[in-house]
Amino acid sequence: MSDSNRIQRIDSTPFQTLPEQNVQGWERIGSLAGGVVMMGKGLRRGGVFGLIQVAIGGVALARGITGHSSAKSLLEKSRQDMNNVRAKIERAGEELKNLKANAEAATRTATVTGNESLKSPKAGV
Repeated sequence: MSDSNRIQRIDSTPFQTLPEQNVQGWERIGSLAGGVVMMGKGLRRGGVFGLIQVAIGGVALARGITGHSSAKSLLEKSRQDMNNVRAKIERAGEELKNLKANAEAATRTATVTGNESLKSPKAGV
C-alpha cells in the first residue's frame, strides 16, 4: 500500500481540547478522598439522598482524578476579568487626573480679553 492511503489518528480537534489542570497537591488529594468517602456513604445510605450523595462524590472523585475543576476555572476567569476592569478604571482615573491638571494649567495662563461672546456676539458671524 502507498503512504497516501494511510489513516492518521487525530488526538484532539479544536472543539475537543484537553482541559488544563487547575487542581493540584492537597486539594486534589482531598477531592479524591472526599469523593471516595461520599460515594461509599451514599451507597450505604440508599434512596434518593444516597443517590445525590453518590453523584456529589462522583463529581469530587472525577475532579481529583482529572485535576480539573470547571467551577474553579470559571471563578478564576471572572476574577481575572474583574482585575482587568479594575486596571482599566485606574488607568481612566489617571488620565482624568492628567486632563484636570492640564486644564488647570491652561486656565492659569489664559488671559481675559473682556469680550463676552455670549452677551455680545461678533457681527457678521
